[in-house]
Amino acid sequence: MNIILTNPRGFCAGVKRAISIVEHALKIYKTKIYIRHELVHNQHVVNTLRKKGVIFVEKISQIPNCSIVIFSAHGVSKKIVQESIKKKLIILNATCPLVEKVHMEVSKSSKKGIETILIGHQGHPEVEGTMGQYNNKNGKIYLVESIEDVNNLSVKNSNKLNYVTQTTLSVANTKNIISALKNKFPNISGPNKEDICYATTNRQTAVRQLSKIADIILVIGSKNSSNSNRLAELGNETGTFTKLINSFVDIKKKWLKNVNYIGVTAGASAPEILITEVVQYLQKIGANKPIEMIGIREKKVFKIPKKLLNIKIISDNTDTKNE
Repeated sequence: MNIILTNPRGFCAGVKRAISIVEHALKIYKTKIYIRHELVHNQHVVNTLRKKGVIFVEKISQIPNCSIVIFSAHGVSKKIVQESIKKKLIILNATCPLVEKVHMEVSKSSKKGIETILIGHQGHPEVEGTMGQYNNKNGKIYLVESIEDVNNLSVKNSNKLNYVTQTTLSVANTKNIISALKNKFPNISGPNKEDICYATTNRQTAVRQLSKIADIILVIGSKNSSNSNRLAELGNETGTFTKLINSFVDIKKKWLKNVNYIGVTAGASAPEILITEVVQYLQKIGANKPIEMIGIREKKVFKIPKKLLNIKIISDNTDTKNE
């Protein structure tokens, strides 16, 4: 058996930034640190941070007043921000800058009273946070997940309409939905550059290339990871047997029967250690040394807030300000 590793794979710049913010906060603040929702959708990352003392909550009401809260990489609604301020929480914002870009687009539309259509998956925290940027009573934000949703959609003013998208969607499916929106609403406007993030696009491109070679594709990522699920869906859509796994523990030997080429990739929130463990396991059961695919080299880096870098290590958080 031969192992083929995709490039790029694993952590994106937004995930690296979010984890770095938490690690800096743990060094600086000698007190409990709360994270609203999972920082990123990966159980290994969450469990590692939990062991370091981080407390994960779903509601701001679960956090004591004047505590430290970190917003996850998925972003939060304006309502969540206001709740945090009301409780006098010290806010460290780990929202991915590419998600914040979408937030700004929706916020601008809201201020102008322009109705907005968000292409995304209902219930995903990024979608909830993005929809929560719209607060104009005279307008509205709509969520669509499919072309069928577009066909059934009614808006107040089709001549004053924008669309945005979740950052971790299927590139191909999203293009089809956008085409449907433009056909139904010819005057609709959207971002100059698509909202789907570079990391999502690059990893999907790599899977398409991998599917031409591999007999099976293993996608490393948690079940609640949107971008990981899209990779697994894409692999299966190409006709290549594809499985989403949390770690090497999920691999079943029966999948590998009569397999010559095993493709391995990882979602944008999956750490390198999980990839290493999968490779080591496959080699243990007879696979050869892995082959690295040539792919897009990602150079993007998102810096953490300067204020967080400049704060001296303290034991009392009462004199700090929101990031």
